[in-house]
Amino acid sequence: MLSFLSGFDSFFVNPDNNDNNDNPAPAGTTFPFMNSDRKNGRYQRIYEQLQGLLAKPGNSLSRMATVAAVLSNKIDYFFWTGFYLLDDGELIVGPYQGPVACQLLEKDTGVCWAGINQGKAIIVPDVHKFPGHIACDSRSNSEIVVPLRNRNGQIIGVFDVDSKDFNSFDETDQIWLEKIVSLI
Repeated sequence: MLSFLSGFDSFFVNPDNNDNNDNPAPAGTTFPFMNSDRKNGRYQRIYEQLQGLLAKPGNSLSRMATVAAVLSNKIDYFFWTGFYLLDDGELIVGPYQGPVACQLLEKDTGVCWAGINQGKAIIVPDVHKFPGHIACDSRSNSEIVVPLRNRNGQIIGVFDVDSKDFNSFDETDQIWLEKIVSLI
């Protein structure tokens, strides 16, 4: 192994051995999942960066755009990163990073609406098994949705992240994304 790569092998999935409890990936997955300590450290640094960026003047739209841009560029397994916002009972796309999004999501269908209707974060390891999943991009295989609330605690939309890989998201992602979304 090249010397500059030493130490990185522990951050990649060994398809023949899935005994590492910090690794959420199923056997045979080739995606480079981070162990929980490394993932927490990455999110902590991103959170601190966003605190500084979002302390500057701006409105909620610019804050959402900043969050989507930073997370999209800092976390490799985020394929589509953005917001869907409630507007007169409809869920429409807001600021995002990634391929072209569905502009309007069918009411009470899919992961985003599930997050709104249940009032909580939703982690979907395999979107193809989620009843009513809306496939805006067929390359998406897993997803996490975090409700976006206004200052009164009312849900006004969701923060949605898709990954090309199965089983990409876990409780660590949920905890940090909820903290990050609360900065908006």
